[in-house]
Amino acid sequence: MKKMVFKLIFTGMAAFVLIQVSAQSKYKTATPKQTTPAKQATTPAKKGASTSTNANAGAAMASDTVIKNAPPTSGSSKYRQANIDTPSPSTNVASGSVNISYDTIIQGGFDVKPEISLRNNYVVDRSQSKDRKPLEYEYLRDDDALFSHFVWREIDGREKINQSFVYPGKDDNGDQRFFSILLSAIKNDSVVAFDAVNDRFTIPLTVNQVMAMTGGAYDTVEVPDPVTGVTERIITKKPKFSPDSVYTFRIKEQVVFDKKASRLFTRIIGIAPIAKQVVAGKSLPRTLFWVYYPDIRATLTKFEVYNPRNFASRMTWEELFESRIFSSYIIKSSINNPGDKSLSAMIKDPLFRLLEGENIKQKILNYEQDLWAY
Repeated sequence: MKKMVFKLIFTGMAAFVLIQVSAQSKYKTATPKQTTPAKQATTPAKKGASTSTNANAGAAMASDTVIKNAPPTSGSSKYRQANIDTPSPSTNVASGSVNISYDTIIQGGFDVKPEISLRNNYVVDRSQSKDRKPLEYEYLRDDDALFSHFVWREIDGREKINQSFVYPGKDDNGDQRFFSILLSAIKNDSVVAFDAVNDRFTIPLTVNQVMAMTGGAYDTVEVPDPVTGVTERIITKKPKFSPDSVYTFRIKEQVVFDKKASRLFTRIIGIAPIAKQVVAGKSLPRTLFWVYYPDIRATLTKFEVYNPRNFASRMTWEELFESRIFSSYIIKSSINNPGDKSLSAMIKDPLFRLLEGENIKQKILNYEQDLWAY
């Protein structure tokens, strides 16, 4: 009887020890060195095969050392490592390169190269019209100048008679706006532009300085290639103002009565374009530069003025200025002006300024007419 009691006690104690050991092995934490179950867990399992609880637990606890070195897995789980390290498709990492190119041509008609027609764009032969040369001026001696005055005028291209100054047509020699013609003379015909600090042609400007007046800040445009996925960044320059905003031109001229020829001569000395620029929300005029008119006469013979009534009977720009087929108003003169002030500085009312300009025109005309005796 005693043997049976001891046997039952021993069996119970052995069973209790086995239960404790199995419970400890079930919740035991895997050490970082136990990487073999994790490697088995990352390999794809065969169909119908089941994995043990200990292997799953070991793979989960060893994720810090194994899964980071594993290739990224697919899926939409927010806890997957692939969703953190893989960049979005918008960033072009597959190509690995971005092409950057610089477009130095100022967009807007200022620095655009003329497109040459590969065929004759006219029915008639106009090859001889390119060989025109301006006529030489008649020589005027200083001792023969009986009467002389300086006059400053402004030409407004918005007037109907002056609409040819802002004609945006295209030809083999480029844009037909008069401002573009001035830029063409500076770039292609070695015409020197002068600083607008004064109208006496004292400070010459380089071509780059003139082009910097029309060019604004740089702008970057990204153009992706749909085939290769390579993104090309084109860095270009935007114009400060539109070419249509340059519709006012200032002219400095001298009126001379030559007693030897017994006639009144009016010679243009310089031309300056005036741009409308927005400063602090206000549109203000700005004189860009001055060009010596005798220097650009050869260039003006290459460009023809737009004629709205008959395209065949067009004149050159040099003929337009010499024949004075334009409308203008006087803004300043040397007649009764000891302070060398413009009319806007002396007369505030714009209507009275126009009337004073007409009065100056009449004074010059009356001087010539009063010299004759009938």
